[in-house]
Amino acid sequence: MAEINTGGGDKGGKKRSKKMSTKVDMTPMVDLAFLLITFFMLATTLTKQQKFDFAVPPDVKDQKDQPELKASNAITLILGKDDAVYWYVMNQDGTTDFHKTDFSEDGIRATLIERKKAVGKNLNVVIKPMKDSKYKNLVDIIDELGILGIGKQALVDATPNDIQLVQAENASVN
Repeated sequence: MAEINTGGGDKGGKKRSKKMSTKVDMTPMVDLAFLLITFFMLATTLTKQQKFDFAVPPDVKDQKDQPELKASNAITLILGKDDAVYWYVMNQDGTTDFHKTDFSEDGIRATLIERKKAVGKNLNVVIKPMKDSKYKNLVDIIDELGILGIGKQALVDATPNDIQLVQAENASVN
């Protein structure tokens, strides 16, 4: 506890003023800190991990068994190397509009917002990560879809046609 120094044991002579000690007892402050830590540990509720459902298509041997997907409601995202995102939409005549973007503010989020406005609630997103893409990019795309409230997505391997489209896009840029 706090102590008070009353000076020496001089008996007589000149009286000197008593000097007080400048020590401060930190025990109550430490007690208060531990009480606050205990209170916040007990009073805080931890958030539960949210489940993010993914539609992973089954291995289908016959084309007849594949589920029908309306091409006008779908956007395909191909994740490439160096944080590149390639996307295309199937047109009515069977051609594709192939584009390259990134994870910037005006990149894939703006594209998904625009596509969601055009299609509405029925937007289907097909994600195709390539072998040289990063796992972080897949997580970022899943986060973007969660932020935008797009609930219909599927994770599919990139096909040889997709790889050719990406190589052609990279060759045209270089």
